[in-house]
Amino acid sequence: MPEQNNEQKTKEMTIQQAAKAVHRKIPKLKDGERVLDKNGEPVLAEEAVPVEDVMSFKDYGTHVVVITTAGEKLTSA
Repeated sequence: MPEQNNEQKTKEMTIQQAAKAVHRKIPKLKDGERVLDKNGEPVLAEEAVPVEDVMSFKDYGTHVVVITTAGEKLTSA
């Protein structure tokens, strides 16, 4: 009698889910100009990586790593 596999099959992540899970910091803009703090440093905002920028990704279970078309390696950790 063959052994039954009681492990749940993990659902594979889609490229859209990977892009949504990983964020990158970009300069905050107001009227096309960078917003600066009181020290003159740019204020950064986090945004999800656009799907069209994702070249590849890997789901490690605890975090997701995305490689962008620009060569950036970003993680959700």
